[in-house]
Amino acid sequence: MGPRIDDEQGFGLTTVLFTLIAVVCAFAALAVAAAAMSSSNDAKDAAKAASATAVSLTEFRINPADLAPANGLLKVANDGSVVHNLAVKGEDLTTPDLKGGESATLDVSGLDHGTYAVFCSIPGHAEAGMKGVLTVGATGGHGAMTAGTASEDALLKTSDADDERMKEPVTAFVGQLTDGPNTEGIGNPPMEPKILADGTKQFDLVARIIDWEVEPGKTVRAWAYGPADGEPSVPGPLIKVSSGDKVRVVLDNQLPQSTSIHFHGIDVPNKMDGVPDVTQEPIKPGERFAYEFVAKGPAVGMYHSHHHAEHQVPDGLLGAFLIDDLPVPAGVTVSQRIPMVLNDAGVIGLSLNGKSFPATLPTIAKQGEWVLIDYFNEGLQIHPMHLHGLPQLVIAKDGFPLAQPVSMDTVNVAPGERYSVLVNASLPGVWAWHCHILNHAESDDGMFGMVTTFIVQ
Repeated sequence: MGPRIDDEQGFGLTTVLFTLIAVVCAFAALAVAAAAMSSSNDAKDAAKAASATAVSLTEFRINPADLAPANGLLKVANDGSVVHNLAVKGEDLTTPDLKGGESATLDVSGLDHGTYAVFCSIPGHAEAGMKGVLTVGATGGHGAMTAGTASEDALLKTSDADDERMKEPVTAFVGQLTDGPNTEGIGNPPMEPKILADGTKQFDLVARIIDWEVEPGKTVRAWAYGPADGEPSVPGPLIKVSSGDKVRVVLDNQLPQSTSIHFHGIDVPNKMDGVPDVTQEPIKPGERFAYEFVAKGPAVGMYHSHHHAEHQVPDGLLGAFLIDDLPVPAGVTVSQRIPMVLNDAGVIGLSLNGKSFPATLPTIAKQGEWVLIDYFNEGLQIHPMHLHGLPQLVIAKDGFPLAQPVSMDTVNVAPGERYSVLVNASLPGVWAWHCHILNHAESDDGMFGMVTTFIVQ
């Protein structure tokens, strides 16, 4: 007969067993409840994310500009082609830098109720127009309407001060008429060649990084061309030769990166085309290379880097290259020829001849004179160049004379294109002259960027 287990001991073991089973069941129930809660929270988060206010970033706009997210979430998408972000001014709230096609969610629900400025913090983008208003805690169930009303009220209260602020760039620009340029450095300085024994015209260029004042008080590290015995500039020296000239351009690379020169729109032998690894080896730092060709014109061309061109060119490695004078209509005598190099990226940014308004220089002509302007688009975007009051007579496209010149009020210049136009200074006054992509010319702080004037005396 085996050992006897009394009833009391057996009851105790049974109690322990049932207790353990109950604990296990309780933990299992908690796990199920936690999973259900997590699933519920995930569903809520997904629903919240799905109802986030959509924001589109482009060159150079935040759309919509008035933001009032009902649930405190912004779904920010970069629908442009360059890097953008969205930041809340004065707060430690920003999306990551977004490449074209990327998106991110910005949670602003933790902000106190009120109105905040939002902007793209990539240098130059806010100035180009990427600004907006964020309203947190809009009441009455009319978020967008409340945000718009708050924004309008704020504008009304600050209108006079706003007008004074926007006048400041114009005042600075006008000051140049009496006091001279308001920034250091002027682009497109004409370059005289060295005449060799066989008559070749040699242009000795150096490429190096310089301090360049784009607008009053704003100095950037520009990549620039200059004469071997002088100061580089943005744009680089203006080179002009005649058909039949033997031309030799010697580049001394003092940059920290390899480079080259491509003569855009100029007829050159293949081995002089300036494309590294296609027609030549890259010109390494500290090396020199000589480009040689016979000039064929007329031509309106550009010279610029074709190595790391995505930054070297918009950062300043660019210049104008002219061959011969363009034929003009009978009875027209050109009093001056003005190169106008357009840019919109890199450290130089939105600019005319390497300067942003109010540092751009006006063109001044006497009434009745004819002025020839050559547009060169070295940027990444199309620029419709609009001159107030004075028609532009297009006489050449990419340096090719037109059989029938055509008058235009706005000339649409795409990247790489050149347009040559005649302007008759017929009506006295100060005429605004700007890119008609409006946020390339105006911002909350007044006119900037691609703006200048044509003054008829």
